Amino acid sequence: MLSSPNKLFSYLRSFKSAQPSFLSREIVFQIRSISSLKVIWRKDHRLDEAIENDKRYKLCARVVREVLNEPGQVIPIRYLEKRRQRLRLNVSVNAFLSFNPGLFDTYYDRIKPKSEPVLFLRASDRLRGFLEEEKRITMENEGLIVSKLCKLLMISKHKMLSVDKLVHVKREFGFPNDFLVNLVPKYPEYFQIVGSPGEGKSFLQLVSRNPDFAKSVIERRAEDESISTGIRIRPNFDYKLPPGFILRKEMREWVRDWLELDYISPYENVSHLAQSSPEMEKRTVGVFHELLSLSLFKRIPVPTLGKFSDEYRFSNAFSSVFTRHSGIFYMSLKGGIETAMLREAYEGDKLIDCDPLLVIKDKFVELLEQGWRERADQRTQRAKQFRKDMEFMAARAVHLKG
Repeated sequence: MLSSPNKLFSYLRSFKSAQPSFLSREIVFQIRSISSLKVIWRKDHRLDEAIENDKRYKLCARVVREVLNEPGQVIPIRYLEKRRQRLRLNVSVNAFLSFNPGLFDTYYDRIKPKSEPVLFLRASDRLRGFLEEEKRITMENEGLIVSKLCKLLMISKHKMLSVDKLVHVKREFGFPNDFLVNLVPKYPEYFQIVGSPGEGKSFLQLVSRNPDFAKSVIERRAEDESISTGIRIRPNFDYKLPPGFILRKEMREWVRDWLELDYISPYENVSHLAQSSPEMEKRTVGVFHELLSLSLFKRIPVPTLGKFSDEYRFSNAFSSVFTRHSGIFYMSLKGGIETAMLREAYEGDKLIDCDPLLVIKDKFVELLEQGWRERADQRTQRAKQFRKDMEFMAARAVHLKG
């Protein structure tokens, strides 16, 4: 396992003989020919497992959001049943409610004044309690949310992003549902909404740049290491090859030379860089590293990242970056969706440093687990009662025969 660029350099140099004097020209040639270098995708079971572990939680969260987004935050069960495919719910709504007790209460009401009563869903008191807790945690971390939003704007080409696109990724970064209505207006020194109402016509623009937000995770890490060691640490990527992964000779040489290029912060102005230049490749990897670092789970679906290709100057074939730099990223294919993951953020299938906003997820999982335990207890009690009833009936039958 190669956990630092310095260790990687030693590893790579051990495979390469002394270079001629025209090394710098050779490096440029190798980097420019990156499109010809093939990297074999390799499955990482532990990182795939990290996605699988959240599958049930995310399904429950989707159903909860679907109900809460309805007028009055209630919905007829039969309406929800019709949306199963969109919710990727592979069981009936009644089965889902049985598997996940404690989320909703059911009651009868009329859809129209003269119609027959039908079964409705509404948030349970337990779920309402979680929603209040969610608001509290969000308020406590408002500064973090503001900094994330500023950073996303600062990285973008024109320091503005489509409102629709930001709404689409709000759950990836932990933004509250009402961030555009209740959060953005509180910080006019940072944000303003421009454009006109309508899909794709409204944008969130950065008003002023906060220098404290203009340092990437990699730059801050290098600073911290420099302070702790007393030695100036050069900012660079933490390169960690997956277990059993072997790079081909030409790729080892390319990675070594590429890592020796200067790190380019995602917050720097790179309008002067050519899209196909090695420096732009370094900057693009830096942008993906920062975006994944800012996300809640240190992973983002590739199609979601693709929505920001123009704003963040991604090439059309940007997704190849994740397999090309397999010591930095992992491209998971779990669930039929390509998901870019940050390797350094995980130890096995567990996140190492959890985002403070993940406390919300932990609270929701606690709510779910409470319901699952109650369901298991009820099933155990029913099984015990069934055995008692059978024993009683058997004893009664013996008595009657006697």
